[in-house]
Amino acid sequence: MSATGATEAADGAGPPVTGASAGEPERARTGTAHVPPTTGGPAPRAARTAPAPAPATAPTAPTALTAPTSRPGLREWFTERTGRWNQYRVALLAAPALLYLVIRQIGLLVLGWMADGNKVSVVSALTSWDGQWFLGIAQGGYQGVPSGLVDAFGRRSDETPMAFFPGYPTLVRWVAELPGLSLVGAAFVVSLVSGVVCAYGLHRLGQRVTGGSRRAGLLLVALFAASPMAIVLSMTYSEATFCALAAWALVGVVERRWLLAGLCCLAAGLVRPTAAALVVAVGLAALVAVIRGRDGWRPWVGGALAPLGLLGYLGYVASQTGQLDGWFAVQRRGWASRFDLGAATWKFGLDILTAPRSVLELTTVWLLIGAVALVVVSLRRRIQWPLVVYGLGVLVMDVGSNGLMNSKARLLLPAFTLLIPVAVGLARRRPTTALTLAAFVALFSAWFGAYSITAWPYAI
Repeated sequence: MSATGATEAADGAGPPVTGASAGEPERARTGTAHVPPTTGGPAPRAARTAPAPAPATAPTAPTALTAPTSRPGLREWFTERTGRWNQYRVALLAAPALLYLVIRQIGLLVLGWMADGNKVSVVSALTSWDGQWFLGIAQGGYQGVPSGLVDAFGRRSDETPMAFFPGYPTLVRWVAELPGLSLVGAAFVVSLVSGVVCAYGLHRLGQRVTGGSRRAGLLLVALFAASPMAIVLSMTYSEATFCALAAWALVGVVERRWLLAGLCCLAAGLVRPTAAALVVAVGLAALVAVIRGRDGWRPWVGGALAPLGLLGYLGYVASQTGQLDGWFAVQRRGWASRFDLGAATWKFGLDILTAPRSVLELTTVWLLIGAVALVVVSLRRRIQWPLVVYGLGVLVMDVGSNGLMNSKARLLLPAFTLLIPVAVGLARRRPTTALTLAAFVALFSAWFGAYSITAWPYAI
């Protein structure tokens, strides 16, 4: 065959590979093409080369450092998942308490800063005004209150201490018997523990209401802990204990656990007169359950238990004073406090809005206006009616009394059910929106509360 024919054959059949004889190099067997030289004519195409196979390597025995890892077994997988689930459950369980305590700690930090600026002791600020009365009753009972404590007119009689309900100071006296606790320390412990118990009640309530959720429950805790006068939750006052009992009584109503509702309402009646609003809410809810034939005998018992605490203490004061309205008479004589259907509050509000005299008074008026608006919002959002009845009852008692106007912001604190529509609405917003608003409210509450017991010179 001529050179031209060889080239044509190469074009049609690929590069020829010559057979390798016994004396030829090894590269012929490994696929290296041998192209014979040509003289004249067109140059041959580039020879195609097959990739050389990778040299085989002998397997190496595994060593201690290169030991193959095996997938975790079912037991290890289950243990890992269980651990993560337990951590998640612990976080959920601790969230209401941690949230409440963090917000209250912010309030105490701001209080320390403002107390230092106003040359006031933090402890004396937290035990001031009514706190001294509660500590005195806890220490010596109604007959052993220090003689230096007087009413709003500078007077004092044997009946004057009876204006303060016995539930909170009794708890303080019991806790003070624990080793290592002073009376003041015991009072702070009772308020602290009561606040945490209230936080769990509010978290539960926020999940059970119309449109509620876990997030709504946490936001309700945050809004309550950051209420404008939430500083009293950290004081030797009875508000924290009362709110804890009220929250769980309302949980009992919403969940139709009538014994829980009745017992908590009974105990709340021994702590604050605000229990009248709670008695109405629990009593009406139990009555409706009885009329509709729900839950058997339980609403009968719950409704019967609810007013016993409040009526019991009012009856005790009546027997001590010899007057059927003995407690109300003590209030009238010592603090000129009576129910006037809101006439004094209306006049106070108009005067302050016309010519504001102080930040505290102006803020108090706007808080009362805001509370009225929240009642309307609660009705429109169809919040369970016993919760609205309770919040409205607290508001009516606050606005309808002609007592100290400077105390009205504090007396509004137990109306926490009016915060429910705000918490539910915020829970549907972006988390950043809810967190931003909660942080702003907490900072304002911290400043306002500290101002009211360090810079404000009058009772709260």
